[in-house]
Amino acid sequence: MPPTKTTPTPIHQLTINPIFNTLSPREQLYAHHLARSMAWHGSRIIMRQVSPESPDIVDFIMDLYHACDGNWDTLTIQCNVTSQEVVCFLEYAAAFLCNLGNYYGEGDQKFVPELSVEALERIASISSKTRDGLKRIIGPLLAVPRYYPSSEPISQEEIDMVSEVMRKHSIGPENTRIQKLVDAGKPVYQVLQASVETGLRELADGVFLIRGDHSEELSKVCTVLAKAKEYAVNKKQSQVLDCYVECFRTGSLEAFQESKKIWVTDKSARVEHLIGFVEAYRDPAGIRAEWEAMVGIADPNETARLKLFVEHSTAFIRQLPWAVEGVNDGKGPFEKDLFEAPDSQVFMVNSHLSPSHGAQLTSQYESIREACGFKNIVLANRLSANNNTSQPPWIDLSQLNHFKRTSHIVRFLTTAIHELLGHGTGKLLSETEPGVYNFDKQNPPISPLTGKAITSHYRPGQTWTSVFGKLAGTVEEYRAILISEYLMDNKELLG
Repeated sequence: MPPTKTTPTPIHQLTINPIFNTLSPREQLYAHHLARSMAWHGSRIIMRQVSPESPDIVDFIMDLYHACDGNWDTLTIQCNVTSQEVVCFLEYAAAFLCNLGNYYGEGDQKFVPELSVEALERIASISSKTRDGLKRIIGPLLAVPRYYPSSEPISQEEIDMVSEVMRKHSIGPENTRIQKLVDAGKPVYQVLQASVETGLRELADGVFLIRGDHSEELSKVCTVLAKAKEYAVNKKQSQVLDCYVECFRTGSLEAFQESKKIWVTDKSARVEHLIGFVEAYRDPAGIRAEWEAMVGIADPNETARLKLFVEHSTAFIRQLPWAVEGVNDGKGPFEKDLFEAPDSQVFMVNSHLSPSHGAQLTSQYESIREACGFKNIVLANRLSANNNTSQPPWIDLSQLNHFKRTSHIVRFLTTAIHELLGHGTGKLLSETEPGVYNFDKQNPPISPLTGKAITSHYRPGQTWTSVFGKLAGTVEEYRAILISEYLMDNKELLG
C-alpha cells in the first residue's frame, strides 16, 4: 500500500491526577517506576519495530523542537517557510508521536508529511544538527513501505523457512525480528531476539540467532523494574517483576509466560500494568509482537458498576445464539462447564505505550487464559478521549449533542462486553491428550451453523494460534466484536 499524507491528529489530555492522589505514597512510587520502565525506556523499541528510520525521525523532531525552543512559529522567519508548512509538519509530528512511528498503528499504512522535499530542507536549515538529521531520514521517510528491517526483499517462503528452523530450536517468535542479508551472493537470515544479553548462535545453514536486540533500552527497563519492585505491595507483584526482568534480560518467553500466570492471580490491584511484546499488530506473518506497556490506577466507582455486569455474566452467556437449553446449565456444549469471571476493573491510564489505541487489555496467551484465568481491564479515560469534539461525518448536526452525551456510555458497555464475554466465552473442543476429549466424542455437539454434528476438533498439541495462523488474532477480535454488538441492545444488560 502506498504512503498516505498525514491528516490532523486530535490531541487529548487524559485525566489522571485526582485518582493518582488517592494512592498511598508507596503505590505512587510503584506506579511511577513502572511507568518509567515500561513507557519512557520502551518507546524506542516500538519505533525500531515499526521501521528502521523511526528512531532517527523522532530524533529529528526533537532536535527541531530544541532548535526553536518549542516556539514553532519562529520557523517561518528563520527558515523562510509558510505558517501552513509549519502546521503540516506539526501534523506529521503529532501523527508520528501518536503512533510511535511513521506507520499508523491501526491499519499499518505508512504516512508521510504533506510537504515538499524543499520545504523539509528549509525547515531543517535551522541548525546543522537538524540538517544532518534530515539527510539521514529523507530517503526512507518518503520511500515505499517495508516491514522487515533490511533492504533485501524477503519472501513468505523464506519467512516460513526461518520460522520452521526457530520451531525446531524451541525459539518463540514474539520477541524477535527477521533480517535478511546477502553475503557473497548467498542469503543470510538473522533472527534478532530482544534481550539485554548478547550472543550469536547458528541455528541452521545460513540462519543465525542474534541475541541483544533492543539491548540498551531493555537494560534501562530492567534497572527501573528492579526499582519498582522495592515498592510492590505483595509477593505476587514482586514475582511478576522478577519474571519480567528474566525475560527481558535473557529473551526467555517461558519467563514471560510465567509472569502472566502469576499476574492473573493478583486480584483487585490498585496499580495495574501490562508490559512486553504482546500483540502481533503489524507482522505480515501474524506472529511477531510489538512492545506494549500500560500502567493504570483503579477507579473504584467505575469498577463497582462493571462488577455488577460481571456478576450476571452467566445469564448473558445463556442468551448467546449457540446456547442450548438444558445443556451445560443452559450455556450449551460450546462453552466451558464453569465460567470463571475474570478479575474485572476499570482503570485510569497513568501511562500507555502502544502503537494501537485500544481501551481494553487482557493476556494474549489463550492457553494461560484457559488454565489460569484472565483479567478484564477497561481504560476509562482512554475511552473518554474517543469523545472527539469534532462532528463525525455520519452524525447529523441535530443529533450531535445527544451523540456526545451517550457515546462514552456505549463505548464503555461495548468494551466491557467485548472483553468479558467476547474474549472470555467459548471452549476449544479438543483432544487434550491421546484418547481424552473435553467433549462427548460419541455424541458430538450439533453445529448451530449446519444443524449437524461437528466433524473436526483440536488435536493434541494444537492451539488456536497454530491452527488459524496469522488469521487467529483477526478471527478472535471479530468474534468478540460480534458478541458485543449482539448483546448491545439487551435491555436486561442495559438496565
